[in-house]
Amino acid sequence: MSGGWPSWLRRGPMENVATVLIAVGVVMLMQPLALAAFSWSFTVILTGTVMFLIVSHFPD
Repeated sequence: MSGGWPSWLRRGPMENVATVLIAVGVVMLMQPLALAAFSWSFTVILTGTVMFLIVSHFPD
């Protein structure tokens, strides 16, 4: 482990978390049942996208 980064803070696992957030946001956007989920979908997608952009600069 170079640079003292914790193993959970590596690019691979964090990119997976960001990708799951984006996918959950898209599912929230397309579901017809809960207005609260639909209302929060854009925020979840945006958070996942920004997280992916930041995490893509983390070390391997």
